[in-house]
Amino acid sequence: MEDGYQNRTAFIKGYYRSDSQAANDDEGGHSDSTEGHDEDDEIYEGEYQGIPRADSGKGDLAGGPGSITAGAQQFKDVGASEAARRKDQEELAQQYETILQECGHGKFQWTLYFVLGLALMADGVEIFVVGFVLPSAEKDMCLSEPSKSMLGLIVYFGMMVGAFLWGAMADRIGRRQSLIISLSINSIFSFFSSFVQGYSTFLFCRLLSGVGIGGSIPIVFSYYSEFLSQEKRGEHLSWLCMFWMIGGIYASAMAWAIIPHYGWSFQMGSAYQFHSWRVFVLVCAFPSVAAIAALNAMPESPRFYLENGKHDEGWMILKQVHDTNMRAKGYPEKVFTVTTIKTVKQVDELVDIGTDTPVWQLSHIYILLNCGASSICLVFKKPCSYYGLTVWFPDMIKYIQKQEYESRTKTFTKERVEHVTFNFTLENQVHRDGYYFNAKFLSLKMKSMVFEDSVFEECYFEDVTSTHTFFRNCTFIATLFYNTDLFKYRFINCKLINSTFLHNKEGCMLDFSDDFNNAYMIYFVNFLGTLAVLPGNIVSALLMDKIGRLRMLAGSSIISCVSCFFLMFGNSESGMIALLCLFGGISIASWNALDVITVELYPSDKRTTAFGFLNALCKLAAVLGISIFQSFVGITKAVPILFAGGALAAGSFLATKLPETRGQVLQ
Repeated sequence: MEDGYQNRTAFIKGYYRSDSQAANDDEGGHSDSTEGHDEDDEIYEGEYQGIPRADSGKGDLAGGPGSITAGAQQFKDVGASEAARRKDQEELAQQYETILQECGHGKFQWTLYFVLGLALMADGVEIFVVGFVLPSAEKDMCLSEPSKSMLGLIVYFGMMVGAFLWGAMADRIGRRQSLIISLSINSIFSFFSSFVQGYSTFLFCRLLSGVGIGGSIPIVFSYYSEFLSQEKRGEHLSWLCMFWMIGGIYASAMAWAIIPHYGWSFQMGSAYQFHSWRVFVLVCAFPSVAAIAALNAMPESPRFYLENGKHDEGWMILKQVHDTNMRAKGYPEKVFTVTTIKTVKQVDELVDIGTDTPVWQLSHIYILLNCGASSICLVFKKPCSYYGLTVWFPDMIKYIQKQEYESRTKTFTKERVEHVTFNFTLENQVHRDGYYFNAKFLSLKMKSMVFEDSVFEECYFEDVTSTHTFFRNCTFIATLFYNTDLFKYRFINCKLINSTFLHNKEGCMLDFSDDFNNAYMIYFVNFLGTLAVLPGNIVSALLMDKIGRLRMLAGSSIISCVSCFFLMFGNSESGMIALLCLFGGISIASWNALDVITVELYPSDKRTTAFGFLNALCKLAAVLGISIFQSFVGITKAVPILFAGGALAAGSFLATKLPETRGQVLQ
């Protein structure tokens, strides 16, 4: 075994200095992938030969008195192999940190920072897309209230599945490759969703788009951390979090610039319509596409290669990092002095240990057992409160706007209208016990109009478009409706006597002027809320490595908990916007700390699997939080505030139960 190690050392020195010197150092050097075999392919002492199977022909394994002893020995051998592997990983972690110190922090890390930032930006965009297009899409697709709720939650379901799937995949096939595949799925189905016409197909595309983008957070943070030394890790992972904020700002700005412009659309008959909100969906796929293009120019994580026994590939990437940084700093002559790196003992993932459970499945059990109750509860409670409140804020603002609008409603009672032509907009009115004879409603819009217990005799409706308009307990006698969108569901308990509908407008009519100001307000509020996290991002980046991850996490959670109780005083639109910005700016620091801790808490060969599992719980908590908080809009503030405050308080307590990872090498 010692001879094999010497051969490998001689090969590494020769290969990475010059080909001629390699021949002089060791003419018969072998690469790491062929070590252990001579020219006749003989097995030298110590080579891993696998564990005998129960049906290998030996009596003590096939059954009988020796079978229990043999089974115990199998598990003992696997345990010993795993212990040796863990020891190798600890030695690799220490050496890897030393190598990163030699490589320095410079141009390579900053280039990777912007590339991975695009992937994280795509995740931020995905969160906002459905919320911004929903007011337009619900009219374009004639969505009911349950359908709108499902569309709002479907992205989180997809991201939940994607986080677990791509997190596990990145530990098996590599960070870079998994991220490219996941972003490709996101881009493809985001593109398709902008063109499909049916609600079910649109829902399916957004689901798969969410599955694709779900891998970005677990992979991006793990990938970037494996190029950062310990004194830079907390700070620069926190700077990376800023791209999520940039994604939200990008989505808000694009929605503001595109969606209200109804002229940016075309249609092919009544069957195919492409409105401006679909242009917005298409534009939102750009960060993901840009990230894919940029990732093709970046290397795989060297730590992933070393953990999987690919010594040469890992060494070459680390040399690339070193040389790129040294050239950028003006030291192109500086030589990468590392000649050999500790490799981790590999375990055959298909080896049977006496049962039908393969070792790779046991590794997932290991992750579930080692995630710990504290980290699982923390990542479940915090997203539940955070996502719940971030959705509750806009809904409360809409509710306040609705109350203010309804307070201006004009009511008319027992009016008698004869031979009058209405050709102007009718808005926010209630008419009760009215009588309309030979009245004409021509080329007008009805917005939030209600007619109750009224009679329309020999009236004429032509080119009428309506929103939130209903007729209750009304009687229509010899009345003609021509080219209107007054469908039967707008007539509640009404009598239609000798009345006719001709050339009714088909489908739901998308009229941007109806909600023009409201749309701008939605985009503006989200823009401010997203921009408000900038101070928290800066503070967390500057202090993460100074005060530690746990203090940052617990402190931010406590302050966020206190800020929740100020929500009781948010009785106006401007007040709720200010509180939204305050909460976002404070709580972002705990999110950044949680991301850093999650990266540093788990070993490299299980890192993205664990991160993906915990991030999937985050999305599940988000779904529950959104569902719970939305149900209390307009009913009471106390329950959402107490729920959010309690969850944040519990999160700050649980944070103290986690180990501090500041100053530790990346395991």
